[in-house]
Amino acid sequence: VLALNGEITEVGEKIFASNGKEADFASALESCEKAGGTLATPMNEEENNAILSIVKQYKRYAYLGIKGGDTSGQFKYIDGTPLNYTKWHKYEPNGKGTEKCVEMYNDGSWNDKKCNLYRLTICEF
Repeated sequence: VLALNGEITEVGEKIFASNGKEADFASALESCEKAGGTLATPMNEEENNAILSIVKQYKRYAYLGIKGGDTSGQFKYIDGTPLNYTKWHKYEPNGKGTEKCVEMYNDGSWNDKKCNLYRLTICEF
């Protein structure tokens, strides 16, 4: 169970929350789903900034609810829909298909990354 005793931020229809714990992508996604949500997925600048405020509070990079598709360098939301908003860091994504997950840096920009690293879990509801 995800105990939400950490940071909670509300934006529009979404609530973003973190318990401050780090996990690999699959475990982070699983804990968000068990709590009735999914991994934080920014759909616009306002949501990206809300997630960023949590990243800055914990001073840790966080996984986003975005996965690499079958085509190298092509990313989609975890529900399979195409991205309609991106904030890639300069020269990213650069994993050429080997980095299937996306993390948020502490400046709000995104980087493609391997999925087995431990990153901050931020869920959206």
